[in-house]
Amino acid sequence: MSATITDDIVKTVLDTIEENKKYETDEEKSHLIKCEANQFFKDQVYDVAADLYSIAIELHPTAMLYGNRAQAYLKKELYGAALEDADNAISMDPSYVKGFYRRATANMALGRFRKALADYQAVFKVVPNDIDAKSKFEECQKIVRRQNFLLAISTDHDKKTVAETLDINAIAIEDSYEGPHLEEKITREFMMDLIQKFKDQKKLHKKYAFKMLLDFYNYVKELPTMVEITVAAGKKFTICGDIHGQFYDLCNIFEINGFPSETNPYLFNGDFVDRGSFSVETIFTMMGFKL
Repeated sequence: MSATITDDIVKTVLDTIEENKKYETDEEKSHLIKCEANQFFKDQVYDVAADLYSIAIELHPTAMLYGNRAQAYLKKELYGAALEDADNAISMDPSYVKGFYRRATANMALGRFRKALADYQAVFKVVPNDIDAKSKFEECQKIVRRQNFLLAISTDHDKKTVAETLDINAIAIEDSYEGPHLEEKITREFMMDLIQKFKDQKKLHKKYAFKMLLDFYNYVKELPTMVEITVAAGKKFTICGDIHGQFYDLCNIFEINGFPSETNPYLFNGDFVDRGSFSVETIFTMMGFKL
C-alpha cells in the first residue's frame, strides 16, 4: 500500500472520530483510535494500523499501545522499530508479558538468539501452558545450544583475519600501472579519476583496492547496528533502490542528481553487486564516496 493511500485512510478514520466526538479526554480519544487500529491490524492492513497506533501513543502512551505497534512493525519486518517499541512497553509496565514476547520475536529475527531466549524464558515462566510460547522458547533454546556447541568445538580461537595479516605496504605498484593513485585519504579528485577509469574499463590496482577494503571494514565495524539520520529543514536526502551491479546506471544517477557529498547525501538500499557485470566497479565507487 502506498504512503498516500495510507495517509488518506488514516485521515478518514481520524475525521470520523472527530465528527462523532464520543470522547472527552485524550485518553478516551486514544482508546478509540486504538480500537480502529486493532481492526486494521486484524484486516492485515499493517501500515494503517501502525500509523494509528502512533497517533494513539502521542495522545496517551501505554505499554499495550507500544506492544501493539511493535506487533505491526514485526508484520512489516521492521525489526529494529519493533525492538524499540517492545523496550518502551516493558519500561512502562514490566509485568506486560506481550512486551517480552514482542522483544524476543524481534531479537530472534535480528539473530540475537541469546537475548531472545532470555525473553522467551520469561514469557514461558508466566504462561507455561501457552503452546506458541513454549514452541518459540524451545526453538530458540535449540539454536543457542547449537551455537554453544559449535563454539566449544571450534579450534580457530586464535586465528587471525585477513585484515590483521595483510601488509599493504609490501605490495608493489608496477611501472605499467595507469590508474589513479591513492594517498593516505580518498579525495574527490581520486574518485573522479577512478570513475573515469572504470568507465574506460580499466582497473584499480590491488594495493589500493585492499586499502579501500580495509579502511571501509574499519569504518563500518565501529558503526551501531542502526544509524539514525536527521535531514535538516530545506535539505534533501536521496534514497535509491537496488543497483544490482549496474555501474553505468549508478554513474547516470550521480550525473543527474549530483555526486555524493556532505551536502548531497544518498541512501542506497541493498543488492549493490549481484546480477550486473560491473559489480566490483559499483561497490568500490560506493565505498570510495562513503570513505
